[in-house]
Amino acid sequence: MFSALIALVFVLHIIFSVTGANQGNDFVAFTYGTAKFFVLGLGDVFTPGDATIGLVLNYGLAALIYLFAGRIIARALRR
Repeated sequence: MFSALIALVFVLHIIFSVTGANQGNDFVAFTYGTAKFFVLGLGDVFTPGDATIGLVLNYGLAALIYLFAGRIIARALRR
């Protein structure tokens, strides 16, 4: 459950960044800060020439890893 919430934060961060959301908004700022905290070194795996593409790739990868790892951990805890 926790990993799915973090993945959602990553997806919201991507959407807000791509659409140019107002960073002065408290919810958007909270989302950005939370995403940057939980990205854990995955924020610069890909470094394409376009920063937006890099953000989508890196935070998308982080979201997938969190979902995958969370599912594995939850399955292991259920046994």
